[in-house]
Amino acid sequence: MRRDLPYALSGLVLGLLLLGNAALAPDAAPVRALDVALVLVMAAALAVCRRYPVVALIAVTATMLALHLRVHPGVSAAFPVLGAVYVAAWRGHRSVTALASLVFLGGFLARDISVAPAGRPGQQIVERTALLLGWFLAANIAGLIARQRRAYLEQVEQRAVEAERTREEMALRRAGEERLRIARDLHDSLTHNISVIKVQAGIAVHLARKHGEEPSATLLAIQEASSAAMRELRATLDVLRSPSDEDCVGLARVGELAERTRAAGVPVQVSVTGQPRGLPAEVDQAGYRVVQEALTNVARHAGPATAQIHVEYAPAQLTVSVTDDGQATPARPVTPGVGLRGMRERITGLGGTLHAAARDDGGFAVRARFPLDEQA
Repeated sequence: MRRDLPYALSGLVLGLLLLGNAALAPDAAPVRALDVALVLVMAAALAVCRRYPVVALIAVTATMLALHLRVHPGVSAAFPVLGAVYVAAWRGHRSVTALASLVFLGGFLARDISVAPAGRPGQQIVERTALLLGWFLAANIAGLIARQRRAYLEQVEQRAVEAERTREEMALRRAGEERLRIARDLHDSLTHNISVIKVQAGIAVHLARKHGEEPSATLLAIQEASSAAMRELRATLDVLRSPSDEDCVGLARVGELAERTRAAGVPVQVSVTGQPRGLPAEVDQAGYRVVQEALTNVARHAGPATAQIHVEYAPAQLTVSVTDDGQATPARPVTPGVGLRGMRERITGLGGTLHAAARDDGGFAVRARFPLDEQA
C-alpha cells in the first residue's frame, strides 16, 4: 500500500487540477455530479495503476475522454492519460498504450473540431493536437526507456549473483584441490615412516615373544601408538579426500587415549561430571584433540608426572581440562608451540576459550571451554 500511495496522491492532485481548470476555463461547460464521478473514477484508477496498469489505462482514458466531451476542460484532461500511458509502457504493454494514445487523441481532436466556431482558425487546433501528440510520444518512449533500464539493472544484478556463485564454486574447487594436495603430501611424508615404526615395533615384539621373553611396556606402547597413529592418519586422509569433515574421533575415545598414555609410563586418571550427551561433531572432535595434545605434551615435557583428565558437561557449556604435576612452574614460562597454537585456533574457531599455563603449585594445566547454546 505504501508503494501505491504516490499514485493515489497523483490521482487526487490531477482530479483537483481538472475541476479547477474546468471551473476557470471560459469555454468549459458547467461541472455536474456525473463529471465529479468521472474524476473520482480516474483518481481511483491511478491509485491502482502500478498493480493493474492495463485496467487503469483503459479506465483513465475512457473517463478523461468522456470528461473532455462533456465539460471540455482543455489539455489538462490529457495529464492523467499521459501518466497512465507511461506506467503501462514501463510495465511492457506497448500495444495497449499506443492504442489508448490514438483513441484519446482522436476523440480530443474530433471534439475540438466539432465545437470549433466558424471564425476560429484551424491552425490552433492543429498546433494543440500536435503538442498533445508529442507529449504522448514522449510518454510512450519514456516508459519504454524506463523498462529497458529496469531490465538492464536486473540483468546486471543477475550477472553479479552469477559471478558471486562462480567465485564460490571456484573457491570450493581450489579448496578441494588443496585438500587433495595436502593428503598426498601427508601420505608421502608420514605414512611410510609410521608404517616402518609399526613394522619394526611388531617385529621386536614378535622376536621377544619367540625367545620366551615378555616385551617391555615401552615397546608395546610404541606398537600401540604407531597402530593408533596409522588409523588416525588414514581417517585424516579420508577426510581430506572427501568433501565432508566427518571424523571418527570424539570424547567417547578419551579412555583409549588414557590407556595408551599409561602404557607409555604416564599415570592418567579420567573423571566426568554432568550428564554426557550428544555434542556437535566439531565440538566433540575438538575436545578429543585437546586431550590428545595435552597428554602428548605431558609425555614429552612434564617429566615424571601424573595427569588428570576432567570432562564437565553443563547445560550451555562443555569444559575439558588436562592437568599434571610435572616440572612446569610459573617461574619457568612455557613457550607455546605448534600444538598449543593449533589447539587455540581450533577452540576459538568454535567460539570457545583456551587457558594453558603453569600452575602455582607446580605442573601444567590446559582448560578448554566450548559454548553449547544455540546462539554459539
